[in-house]
Amino acid sequence: MKSYRLALGVAMVAIAGAANAGDMPLYQAVPAWVKPAPAIDPAKAEAPDAPPFLIFDSQQRIEGDHVWQYVDSARRVSTQQMLEQMGTLALPWQPDKGDLMIHRAEIVRGAERIDLLKTGGRFTVLRREQGLEQRSLDGVLTATMAVEGLRVGDVLRLSFSTNQADAALKGRAQSYVPLMTQPLAVGFGRSRILWPAATPVHVQNLMDGTKPAPVAREAEREVTLTLPLEKAKDLPGDAPLRYRQFPMLEASTFADWADVSRTMAPLFAAKGLIADGSPLAAEVAAIAKASADPLMRTQGALQLVQSKIRYLALGMNGGNYVPQTPASTWTLRYGDCKAKTLLLLAILDRLGIEGEAVLVSAQGGDSLPKRLPAPGVFDHVIVRATVAGRTLWLDGTGTGARAADIGDTPGFRHVLPLRVAGADLMPLPIHADARPMMTVAVEYDDSAGIGLPTLYKARFAMRGAWADQVNAGVAQADAKTRREMASAMATQMIGEGQIGDTGFAYDPVTGIATVTVAGIMTTRWEREDKRYRQTIDMAVSKTTFAPDRARPAWADIPVATEGPGSIVYATRLTLPDGGKGFVLEGDRTLPPTLAGALLTRKADLTGAVATAEDRIDSVGAEIRPADVAAARAAFAQAQARILRVVAPVTYPPRWRVAQAAQTSGGVKAIDAMFARAIADDPKEVTGYASRASFHAGIYDYRGAAADMDQVIAIQPDITAYMNRARYRDMLGNGAGALADAQAAVALDPSSQWAVAVLANLKSDRGDAAGALALAQERIDAGGKTKADYLQLKADVQAAAGDVPGALATIDAAIAERPGMPGLLNGRCWIKGTRNVALDTALKDCTKAIELSDSTTAALDSRAMVYFRMNRMADALSDLDAVLENDPNTAASLFLRGVVRKRTGDAAGSAADLMAARIINPQVDRVYARYGITA
Repeated sequence: MKSYRLALGVAMVAIAGAANAGDMPLYQAVPAWVKPAPAIDPAKAEAPDAPPFLIFDSQQRIEGDHVWQYVDSARRVSTQQMLEQMGTLALPWQPDKGDLMIHRAEIVRGAERIDLLKTGGRFTVLRREQGLEQRSLDGVLTATMAVEGLRVGDVLRLSFSTNQADAALKGRAQSYVPLMTQPLAVGFGRSRILWPAATPVHVQNLMDGTKPAPVAREAEREVTLTLPLEKAKDLPGDAPLRYRQFPMLEASTFADWADVSRTMAPLFAAKGLIADGSPLAAEVAAIAKASADPLMRTQGALQLVQSKIRYLALGMNGGNYVPQTPASTWTLRYGDCKAKTLLLLAILDRLGIEGEAVLVSAQGGDSLPKRLPAPGVFDHVIVRATVAGRTLWLDGTGTGARAADIGDTPGFRHVLPLRVAGADLMPLPIHADARPMMTVAVEYDDSAGIGLPTLYKARFAMRGAWADQVNAGVAQADAKTRREMASAMATQMIGEGQIGDTGFAYDPVTGIATVTVAGIMTTRWEREDKRYRQTIDMAVSKTTFAPDRARPAWADIPVATEGPGSIVYATRLTLPDGGKGFVLEGDRTLPPTLAGALLTRKADLTGAVATAEDRIDSVGAEIRPADVAAARAAFAQAQARILRVVAPVTYPPRWRVAQAAQTSGGVKAIDAMFARAIADDPKEVTGYASRASFHAGIYDYRGAAADMDQVIAIQPDITAYMNRARYRDMLGNGAGALADAQAAVALDPSSQWAVAVLANLKSDRGDAAGALALAQERIDAGGKTKADYLQLKADVQAAAGDVPGALATIDAAIAERPGMPGLLNGRCWIKGTRNVALDTALKDCTKAIELSDSTTAALDSRAMVYFRMNRMADALSDLDAVLENDPNTAASLFLRGVVRKRTGDAAGSAADLMAARIINPQVDRVYARYGITA
């Protein structure tokens, strides 16, 4: 069923019916009932502050079952862009529902009036269905006319009207007129409705919910609003729909909802509509034979209508309200919601199952009780069936219905039963679905160790419309497209990664479509408070709840929540080291209601496996204003107690994990998944880049460089060159690293990252002059990065032995940006590594620590200063602090190894130095520049 929405500028009343109409526009004088708008004042029209609309006048006349709509608009062509937009007039209308009458089309140019109709201008009719992609046939034609001679500065004026009637409304009428609101400006704006005094017309302004009192005009009554109205009030995004303002004036001659119900009920009288001996009767007999259970018969009827009749909306030839017969629907094998509903009712009637049609609104939500009674406020029709005392809501336009789901409730808040005796609006309580719409089951395998990529297997099981969409998409897709579909689903539901294997399956009995994905992703572990943690909660972390009721005007507005819908997240995490020392942290159970949703959770950690299963049922609950604060507090508490797996505080650093994974087979399993992902599309660079990152993460820089060779061969960019430069540098290939850095700078000379690495590589290879030239060129350019390049220059000067020059340069940088912790740390580092001015170096580092959000770099620098000052205990304390935060920092490990060796801790020293050399094979060479050896 079509809803009746209006487009501003066209403002054609969407009322179905069969009037005596033609398929060509008529050219007529303005109707006598129209009250003319004021004449256009040329002086005001040409004023710089003239509004875009000089006139927007919308008038309607209701008489009996007829509605006449008149629109008069005059709009300035103020820019070349507007000239392009306004150069062609386009008026859509439905000939089977009424006439389109053109009254005026003219250009106003100062005092001149150019009558486009007198000079032979005529509208051409375009005959095309624009809604076919949305499976809709509405019979709309479009009358178009190119406006010849239109110029910037002109005013284009157009006046037209339509007349419409609908036999299905049994002499009644309805009307919906859009209202112009601020900030849109108009010189003269009006919305007017008039009708005979003897006709009971109800009028309501949906902007404020008021029902304007009509003014008596002889034998007529009228309501007039001056436009534009004030703009709609700001409301929170989660306000119920009934609180929202709609810029529309609605009118209806229906007495009440019961009147609407009685009027529409005969259209869905289904008794005896299936002829004995017909093909459709045979289908019904097959359903009856399959089961004696009324519930299973109802399911069979619904599944027949959903699966055997494709959806196609029919809005012409009276089709807005009048459904085609069940026999026609079965023969044509298509129909809209009206046709499917009548067919379903006819089948249920033949099966002896009680059912009735009910009108619903997919867009109106809980606002229907505030609307004027009329069919136009509804946009859909479904069946309300009663089976064994249960109320079932059956939608023939849905898909994938199965017996397990037949008791689910749709998301409509109110329904209007269609009964010969009439009926009032009926609330439709929403409850949780019997089965989840989707189950997301993921098995994460971190048995290789924390910090390494995570292997995973995911299964996404869907039912209903989602299942049908996936099944249809898979049936039409080639292998590459199917893989892309699975990858997109995995990315959306669990995050990005590399896909190794995919699969699809569909079970016609259960109506469940299943997508399976096996792949690899970046580790999900995060280090916090010296321990690794991984979230396995999905109920709270996937929920957003932040209602804003801070404004006094919003304090009494409830919070609307989504629904109906349900999803299950099942997470299984395989832990390293057999799960030894791992524990669960947070809520193993959840409150039954959180943020308006219904929740259940089962969680466990046994041995090496942690599991969590969360079910979220959204039921469209509304949170009362008085309960919002408590609901927010409960949600905040749940967020603070998010369910996580926590590793033991003694869990080894990544370099040890990487060594163990090499011997345990963990690396081999990860490499195998990367290989499968790459083999699927060897020309795609992300697989090589991800594998390079993995190998670098286990300190296999040769393997990382080989993968980056592939990336650069396929799709070279600055990141690829810079990564390979790092890997080559770690392998001692300084020339190769230098060449990559040069290539990166050539691609993007503005990259501070690339310039800094290139300058340092040049410096390392004895080209201090070249390094300084790189920095100085950018210092001379000035701008926001000047201080950063001054620091780079200072580092190069220090490396070249010009320590006084380096300190003068870094002093200049700090003068440019005083108080920057990075620059203070840089000065501390130069002094510490060059063993000069240690007392002020200590002050610089301490101040940098105080000012920094991240203190790791400054603590490492201060440890260097303490080492130079022979304050070994203080140096060790700072290095311990760095490595507690990040136990994989090669520089800090090396220096701590040196400190431990000098303080007699030979075993600790050997362990630290071994770790530092695994992480950075060039670390001895780096510290030798500072005169520090192990």
